[in-house]
Amino acid sequence: MRVLLREKDEWKISFQNKGGDHDRYRFLRRIQLRQGKTLEALFTAEAGRAQALMDLMKSQYGVRKSVQLSSKPQMELMMSSISKHISSPKLFLAEDSKSVNFWLLLKGQHLWFAQKIISHDLTSVIKQTYKKIGVRGVNHTLDEPKDEEECALKGLCDAFIAPISHLIDGDELIIVPDGSSFLIPFSALVDQHSRYFSETVRIRLVRSLTSLLLLKECPESRHSTSGALLVGNPWVETVRIKGCKPFPQLPGAEEEVKMIGEILNIEPLTGKNATKDQVLTRLNSVSLVHIAAHGCPETGEIILSPNLASSDKPGEKDFLLTMAEVLDAQLGAKLVVLSCCYSARGEINAEGVVGITRAFLGVGARSVVASLWEISDEATRETLLRTFACREKCK
Repeated sequence: MRVLLREKDEWKISFQNKGGDHDRYRFLRRIQLRQGKTLEALFTAEAGRAQALMDLMKSQYGVRKSVQLSSKPQMELMMSSISKHISSPKLFLAEDSKSVNFWLLLKGQHLWFAQKIISHDLTSVIKQTYKKIGVRGVNHTLDEPKDEEECALKGLCDAFIAPISHLIDGDELIIVPDGSSFLIPFSALVDQHSRYFSETVRIRLVRSLTSLLLLKECPESRHSTSGALLVGNPWVETVRIKGCKPFPQLPGAEEEVKMIGEILNIEPLTGKNATKDQVLTRLNSVSLVHIAAHGCPETGEIILSPNLASSDKPGEKDFLLTMAEVLDAQLGAKLVVLSCCYSARGEINAEGVVGITRAFLGVGARSVVASLWEISDEATRETLLRTFACREKCK
């Protein structure tokens, strides 16, 4: 039935979400877990994970044939391939109505499984955590967490990291989230020693194990090796989006891309030059894309300067960089940095989070950096300075 949907991404998302496809994988996974078949249950969960996105990625990377995980030897072969290419521990999550399932893939194909019962709806718990740490309307810095914030972030850490913390070997953890766990700020979680989790472990999120393996097996020649598109502080004085307040200018975002531009010796697009047409024209020829602008709270779609030919009252088509337009673009970037508020947000459904980040991954970006909430100029600047300081030290 999915084959009949051809290349229509939105149809595939709808089919998986509303057609009961996702439920069948979930029901089969539950049966397998009751039978003690943890490996089979893992790959059942994997088979139903981000299917439409995988179709997009496979078309970008020239993969014609899908691996059918219908037998234990095939599952073990995929486990072997993953272990061969990625040595870091991989945490795979699968939510049920009253529990969360954990699979931790360690070196040597060792698989650790646990199931944690949750007494409250996970989405509500995350919303309460957001409220306590002041996500809406408060700009965050890199200060030490306050008592209430620390308590809330420790609660999520106890639920999702503490059960496997003693098994993490090394300084990196790859996480495959599910459902509402896409909204968990894993890097900002606070451990029992009151440290941010990201202080000791580098966190990477992937949509599925298959997508991770696809990227690792992808030849270097697939992605661009030079060039950068730097976009900061688009001119938004005449921009209006229904249901949103007028958008202020972002002088800090302009400083941000100028700082990067000086390091890379590249002139950024800023102000009225940071138009939607200019961004779409240059996307396909660079190795790095860095956009510092406003993002829409619901989808993360990016607000750019209106195209030069637009009227005094431009419509959204003149300035809003949408998911559909990104998916229609050609992209060879190794890294896309969306230094925009809410750029990791989107509709959560059986496909995962459907937002602007997914669109960049689907069209060929190797890695995307995005934000779950409002980000402050101060915190962003400090993060960039630390990043480039580490870069120079490593040279």
